[in-house]
Amino acid sequence: LSHLRRTNTPIGRDGKLAKPRQLHNTHWGLVCPAETPEGQACGLVKNLSLMCYVSVGTPGDPIIDFMISRGMEVLEEYEQLRFPQATKIFVNGVWVGVHSDPTELVREVRQTRRNNIISTEVSLVRDIRDREFKIFSDAGRVMRPLFVVEPGDTPKTAHQRGNLYLTKDMVHKLRDTHLAE
Repeated sequence: LSHLRRTNTPIGRDGKLAKPRQLHNTHWGLVCPAETPEGQACGLVKNLSLMCYVSVGTPGDPIIDFMISRGMEVLEEYEQLRFPQATKIFVNGVWVGVHSDPTELVREVRQTRRNNIISTEVSLVRDIRDREFKIFSDAGRVMRPLFVVEPGDTPKTAHQRGNLYLTKDMVHKLRDTHLAE
């Protein structure tokens, strides 16, 4: 199984450069920091971490349709003078539209992902400074599990600030779903 989760850095093994052999900051949680062979291949051959997996991909069209129904203006119909502060929306790197209330849109898309209406493999990134909302659903992305922490105390959830949102019922539901497959 370890051989199936192995990655090779495509540079010569006889080089003495240290940088390609070191674990990059962005690899933490995705690549195992300890599992690497000894000798010339040390640090050049890396293994995916235990909880890490590679996305298989889901179509982006249903996500675009969902956002259009939530007020996203398609790029072809966008007039910059009407919404100068609109947030750009990208799906798999393609600019598909803009939205005037990105906070609400991000909240709704996150909620649909948490409710399994859209695939849990879909990655959501909101860049407030650049006014961009990026959604990735393509195949080949290295991913790891995500634990949700609620940002504050709400009467609906009654969770304390900063506590893990994961409950025993959710764990049992996940276990039962995976056992049924």
